[in-house]
Amino acid sequence: MLKIQDVHKTFNPGTINEKKALNGVNLVLNEGDFVTVIGGNGAGKSTVLNMIAGVYPVDSGSIMIDDIDVTKLPEHKRAKYLGRVFQDPMNGTAADMNIEENLALAAQFKTLQQVSDYNSAFTAKEREEYKERLGSLGLGLEDRMTSKVGLLSGGQRQAVTLLMASLRKPKLLLLDEHTAALDPKTAKKVLELTGEIVAKDNLTTLMITHNMKDAIRLGNRLIMMHEGKVIYDISGEEKKNLKVADLLAKFEEVSGDELANDRMILS
Repeated sequence: MLKIQDVHKTFNPGTINEKKALNGVNLVLNEGDFVTVIGGNGAGKSTVLNMIAGVYPVDSGSIMIDDIDVTKLPEHKRAKYLGRVFQDPMNGTAADMNIEENLALAAQFKTLQQVSDYNSAFTAKEREEYKERLGSLGLGLEDRMTSKVGLLSGGQRQAVTLLMASLRKPKLLLLDEHTAALDPKTAKKVLELTGEIVAKDNLTTLMITHNMKDAIRLGNRLIMMHEGKVIYDISGEEKKNLKVADLLAKFEEVSGDELANDRMILS
């Protein structure tokens, strides 16, 4: 479903601010893989997601999504293959539009002008589907479909964003530390919803997290990045049997660095 081959990316090349973000990334995701991604700050985790989404062009290498070469496609042309949830709950939704309008926007790729025409934005059948989907979140949002998204709490908003990102059953779901800005209780709820939605639709998913326990507990596969490369890739029963101490030891073994000052080990 996803094939990244020898991707390199350097920001501000030839300047004092030069930063080599990706240094030959190779990664293959099969259909239905739920891969958690960990690594220290600056390891290249978010840059990989941005490269997949087309936010920045790659310097070299290739990116394939469902056997389609998207390496040179602009961001808006890749959007039909992808769903994405960002770290900031303020991203990914239109705050001044209500919940059902946001869902219609995500489900049908409608423009803001089209969705603002309330009566023609979606049918009664579509509205009922949105209500059912919202009900599955268990947050009572199915009774607040005409509420402005900007009035929701961070956790509610992130749950709506997650639902929007998965409505069209994208080829690939990208989750960029999507619970990092939430309090622990809310983050736990959003992660539970994430697991349920991914499993229900068998979505191929790439999830960045700083919480090593979550990285071990969720998904069928875990990868670790360091200095712009994938340095560890584990799946199946081996992953299920991992402990946080195992990951710390592996990181130090492969990278030669310690993570004592990185918030990654504090989770």
